[in-house]
Amino acid sequence: MFEQLAQPLQYAEDLLAHFAVLARSRDSAQLRERLVMAAGELSHCPLSQLYLLDVTHTQLTLAAEWLDGQRYARETDSLPSDYHDQQLLQYCLCQNQPLHVQHLDASLYATTFLPGETTDWRSLLCLPLLDDQQHVAGLLLLASRQSRQLQGYVDSLQMLGNVTLHQLQLLHQLQPEHPTRQASQPEPPPALARSYGLIGQSAAMQAVYQLISKILHNPVTVLITGETGTGKELVARAIHDYGSRRSQPFIAQNCAALPEQLLESELFGYRKGAFTGADKDHRGLIDSADGGTLFLDEIGDMPLPLQAKLLRVLQEGEIRPLGSNDTHRIDVRILAATHQDLHEMVRQGQFREDLYYRLIHFPIDLPPLRERGNDIQLLARRFVEDACCFLQREPCYWAEDTLERLGSYSFPGNVRELKGMIARALLLCDDNLLLPEHFNLPQDSQPTSGMNLRDHLERIERNLLLDSLQRNQGNQTNAANELGLPRRTLLYRMQRLNISPADLKSRERNHVQSGQ
Repeated sequence: MFEQLAQPLQYAEDLLAHFAVLARSRDSAQLRERLVMAAGELSHCPLSQLYLLDVTHTQLTLAAEWLDGQRYARETDSLPSDYHDQQLLQYCLCQNQPLHVQHLDASLYATTFLPGETTDWRSLLCLPLLDDQQHVAGLLLLASRQSRQLQGYVDSLQMLGNVTLHQLQLLHQLQPEHPTRQASQPEPPPALARSYGLIGQSAAMQAVYQLISKILHNPVTVLITGETGTGKELVARAIHDYGSRRSQPFIAQNCAALPEQLLESELFGYRKGAFTGADKDHRGLIDSADGGTLFLDEIGDMPLPLQAKLLRVLQEGEIRPLGSNDTHRIDVRILAATHQDLHEMVRQGQFREDLYYRLIHFPIDLPPLRERGNDIQLLARRFVEDACCFLQREPCYWAEDTLERLGSYSFPGNVRELKGMIARALLLCDDNLLLPEHFNLPQDSQPTSGMNLRDHLERIERNLLLDSLQRNQGNQTNAANELGLPRRTLLYRMQRLNISPADLKSRERNHVQSGQ
């Protein structure tokens, strides 16, 4: 543990002293502060940070910071649920591996999580911390303004951090329950669920996010249902990417894409000589997904004989490749999806009843796009933004009534149809202004909004303010100058129109453009 330290005996004594100090901590706040102080003093690094994941393991928050010998309670926003643009932190969380960068280059690494100018920091050490279930639950981060070898601190500081994390969990469990609310005291509004990298703020999608949160770290089999084009594979990927198996493979197979014999060999693999042309052993997709997740799309199209073999995988955790007499155990999570009514298929004898009840343990039904309200506009903005970036063209803007026309269309093809419609519109749009005629919408698709003139004017003003704030990265002074307004007038109008900096940051975290 101490082979790279100049004075290992003194270091060991200092480490034990800090363990004793941590053990005497009275509350969670003191425990967090003492951990970052101990890590900074032991490593002689001017910066030490503690990041903690929330209970769903999707939101990363700075819990304590020690900078240049001082404890800080810096007001910082939680990082996005996908830790977007934070590749260094993302690596430690997803791979469960310490990360050491001796020569930190701000042009190569995004280090916006570090305080001050990024050019001040030359070395970085990031350590994943584990909870009682051996899941990554936080990060301990050290940074130095000189290029240094920090690997020698990995084992000792990771042990210090893990012990502190366990103490934090114990303190949380010992906290008394909140007193019963008075009958006259209103309940606080429920917090929005994490979106897990998905786009949508409608009540229907919030319900989907809540379901996803329940099974991220539970290996239960999930059946994802919904109309064609609603994003079933995206939900499956979210369950994998934000769950405990995120560092393991995610493999997807469409059961309708291959005939029965080929699908069986692809899923279960085969041994050399199993059939004509099998000149070598072939590892199947189930084996390839061992430790990770296998997503079976269009499970309703799987032939009945294969359904029996899949049932054994789910029940016994065993597979037998074609041409083999031996079975072997595998650890794979099965996520299945279909747009068909499996219950009706069971009634008609087209789907095995025992497999159906094995898959239906935890169903997630995705809403059609026509039931998602303003999510249509959110998705449209995101798709246009991504497409413009991919095509390397100037950003496109929306004519006043284009989004309203889109919002009133029923989208029988759901999100897939919207995405294709956006791609076509960008090809037809020559002047970067998206008009209703670019979208080939039916003539009867007209806005049905019942807003009066005041509501229309407030919507236009709100869009203009959001657009300017978005272009200026939320800087209110620059936005006021751009709009020709005194800053206090801008603040007044933001308050009247219910615009806050938190709204902008939330939109940025979801990669959704707020303006037109």
